[in-house]
Amino acid sequence: MFNDLKYLKVNLPEDILKLKCSGNFEGAQKLIDLRLEKQIPVAMRKRLEIEKEILTTIKGEYPYSFEQALKIMQDNIKDFTEEEMEELQENSQADWILVDGKVKFNDSFYGSIVKTRPDIEARLKNNVSNDDRGQFLNDNIKDTKENGSASYFIRMKTSVKIKNPGDKLGKIIKVHMPLPIECQQSDIKIISTTPESKYMSSVDYPQRTAYFETKLEGPQEFSVEYSFKSTLTYNNPDPLLVSEEQPKFFTEEQEPHIMFTPYIRELANEIVGDETNPLIKARKIYDYITQNVRYSYMRAYSTITNIPEYAALNLKGDCGVQGLLFITLLRCAGIPARWQSGLAVTPQHIGPHDWTQFYVEPFGWLFADPSFGGGALRNGNTEKWNFYFGNLDPFRMVANSEFQHEFDPPKKYWRHDPYDNQVGECEYEDRGLRREEFKVEYKLIEMKKL
Repeated sequence: MFNDLKYLKVNLPEDILKLKCSGNFEGAQKLIDLRLEKQIPVAMRKRLEIEKEILTTIKGEYPYSFEQALKIMQDNIKDFTEEEMEELQENSQADWILVDGKVKFNDSFYGSIVKTRPDIEARLKNNVSNDDRGQFLNDNIKDTKENGSASYFIRMKTSVKIKNPGDKLGKIIKVHMPLPIECQQSDIKIISTTPESKYMSSVDYPQRTAYFETKLEGPQEFSVEYSFKSTLTYNNPDPLLVSEEQPKFFTEEQEPHIMFTPYIRELANEIVGDETNPLIKARKIYDYITQNVRYSYMRAYSTITNIPEYAALNLKGDCGVQGLLFITLLRCAGIPARWQSGLAVTPQHIGPHDWTQFYVEPFGWLFADPSFGGGALRNGNTEKWNFYFGNLDPFRMVANSEFQHEFDPPKKYWRHDPYDNQVGECEYEDRGLRREEFKVEYKLIEMKKL
């Protein structure tokens, strides 16, 4: 599967593209099937096979009509008008596509608007805003700077519950659940798995998982409990100390997303200009993204043919989309950059999150979190904005050190996220499970400062 993903860079035939853009997914599927019956080049065959998966996924990502979306807003926001809904659509702040010729809104449009529009959030009918998490992170920044580092012990449990197994009862199910990897994390201990896992990939595997294989017994739950120590050192790199010689690793393209397209090249050149210092170049790129790319919840990454260019063209995206744009622009500018992801873990909230690392001699690997930095900048917190260029908080469970990497053991069928793994993947013997077919839960058992 991973070798085939590169074919996303192949354009779709015009007739299929027309039907897809108009939201006629059944018609597009039909044309794809007709073409697949013919003698066509391998590259086109692979591209069309991937597109079938995309079309199957994308329709379910956009369930709300204009009227339904308007009702959601009016039920939750004081004095919300139809004109406001139209404005959100026209400005692409409420993500939408055409399905069967009609406008349909993404299932996360409401949460995205409330998160990114303080003026609308202030009009919530039940406004129970709690900034304890923000203060928790601010306190960590202060503490990290004063002490030169921050270290925490974290113990937590993640679980996956299969919904409505139906005719799959008694059939074999395979589940891959993320595990912490060795990085800024150490003393990793797997305390228990329920049921007993069949295999665990090595502690340094780029997308580490616990693998379960068993007969399905009802709406079954799979869980992993683990602990680790997370330690981050404060970095305040000085551009004047940057070495003249810089490495070239992690500067290559990675099809189909980390690609130096004509637009990416133009944008990187425009942002960096005549600057030659790699640390300053990286900061210019960080500033551009945090100042210009609006945070937005996203549809499934598997439905986007080029994620960094999506962010560059639309100037919006979630943590992973912003992170991939940062990595791609840095690599295009000759600066090593790579991926990290897993969970953001605080006493107030646990959820999937993505961020980045970049390399500058003599400082080595530094962190950058464009989405956290951009959020801080929008809220007027320049100290926090500056901190997340070069630094990271220790409140993460890192499960992935590479983007677009196969599992160990490999998954047979198409993953609901072919690129990252934060919530887990499941499959039966004859097909993979889609995201809506299983429920994911996280529980923080203990967190203490070391």
